[in-house]
Amino acid sequence: MFIDTHAHYDDDAFDADRDELLLKVHKNGTEAIINAAQDYKTSLVCVELAEKYPFLYATVGVHPHEAANATDEELILIEKLAAHNKVVAIGEAGLDYHYNFSPVDDQKRIFAANIEISGRVGKPIVVHDREAHSDVLEMMAANIQPGGAVVHCFSGSAEMAKVIASKGWYFSVGGAATFKNARRIIEALAVIPDELLMLETDCPYMTPEPFRGKRNDSSYIEYTAKRIAEIKGMTYEELCAVTNANARRFFAI
Repeated sequence: MFIDTHAHYDDDAFDADRDELLLKVHKNGTEAIINAAQDYKTSLVCVELAEKYPFLYATVGVHPHEAANATDEELILIEKLAAHNKVVAIGEAGLDYHYNFSPVDDQKRIFAANIEISGRVGKPIVVHDREAHSDVLEMMAANIQPGGAVVHCFSGSAEMAKVIASKGWYFSVGGAATFKNARRIIEALAVIPDELLMLETDCPYMTPEPFRGKRNDSSYIEYTAKRIAEIKGMTYEELCAVTNANARRFFAI
């Protein structure tokens, strides 16, 4: 029924029950999961998990939080790892000005490197953007082709959504759409074309209402899907069909 286009099942939060949980969510309707890496080490783990489960796929890349620690040697290894047949995208990569765990110059350098890897290996990029909308769009516009990127956990305005859609880039939306303060994403969803929309959990984070505060997993995507369907004036079944088709097209799965 669902494709979860952004998860972190390599996270320590799943150490106690990872295998059992993955089999359970798949049995209960999660058709496929894209597990997103954050650095070279997690890229390796994501690929290992993807090799173990037929329904799980991996991204490889460097998250902005890890930008200051990423070496040129690791970027070379990530590019080699990107050739794996279960790796469907580069990332997650981008800019995060909320936490600034890495200096902005390092974030931009590593984001640019991830974009370059995406172009060379011919696989799309999963973009992380938090409070860095202008710089993210500037770097994307200069280097990413139509259809070549998804802005994950989209948090921008309706105007930003229009710009992204005009470039043919995709959006993935998660549990934030169910939050009480979701006015901004509700306004954005009104202008996001159906054919560019995907669903995600970002688990173990971003758990939707009414379970906010608990560990998230792919089973909770149902609540996000129902809320987005309501916002967009679609049936639940229509939304699932459209977003699944978009995910299969974008990630070539």
